[in-house]
Amino acid sequence: MSMTPGPVIVVDDDAAVRQSLKFALELEGMNVRVYESGAELLAEPELPADGCLVVDYYMPSMNGVELMDRLRRRLVKLPAILITARATDDMRKRAAHSGFRQVIEKPLEDSTLLDSIRGVLSTPA
Repeated sequence: MSMTPGPVIVVDDDAAVRQSLKFALELEGMNVRVYESGAELLAEPELPADGCLVVDYYMPSMNGVELMDRLRRRLVKLPAILITARATDDMRKRAAHSGFRQVIEKPLEDSTLLDSIRGVLSTPA
């Protein structure tokens, strides 16, 4: 039985990151979907109404903030966490403006991301 009301959707262009996050989150009982790009996620005919997004910032063609802006225009209201190798003040401001609840820097250590996902899922929109 999954501990989350919906899937954790991971969008990252790095296959190793996608698979390691999928493995780790599934070990915690979460339902996880992975996508290698924003375009791949946007091609989904229907996105879940609950769950959360974990999105990498630095991806080719469309960064994480641009993806979130497109999702918000489609009225997708899933809570989201931005992951990145290098967070700048400007990026953090843009991420907050686009609707990300948190920005977490890689490498993703200990239970930081897991705790953030649990917090996002337990907080009303």
